[in-house]
Amino acid sequence: MRRITLDTNEYVSAFNGGRKALRILHMAIDGEIEIAITEPIIAETVRVLREKFDWPPYDLLAARQRLQKIARIVEPKETLGITEDEPDNRILECAAEAGSEFIISEDGDLLRLKQHGNARIIKAADLLAVVEGKGKGAPGR
Repeated sequence: MRRITLDTNEYVSAFNGGRKALRILHMAIDGEIEIAITEPIIAETVRVLREKFDWPPYDLLAARQRLQKIARIVEPKETLGITEDEPDNRILECAAEAGSEFIISEDGDLLRLKQHGNARIIKAADLLAVVEGKGKGAPGR
């Protein structure tokens, strides 16, 4: 099973109706992939939903609980300082600890890295293409 780590922007997108990000969460619910997450990523997602999208407390709690149920929570043993944006470092730490094959992000700073450890950093659309057997990294390609 493919193990992935999602950037906060993917969770925010999914919770606000973004189809590609939502498809990825449904793939995890259906057991097609495993998503790794950390408490700092959950906290950052909730913070963005509250501050930028004005979500009410009850909906924020529900979002937190959904993430805890959908994803496998990992606790990184290493603190990284690879990027200037601290939340991006939390994503890289999660992927490293979980042994993720992919990091999914729309963030230009993360995408420019292209790879961290064994994890390729790609957009949601690229992951969907790989999982559906149409993209780079798919078997037989």
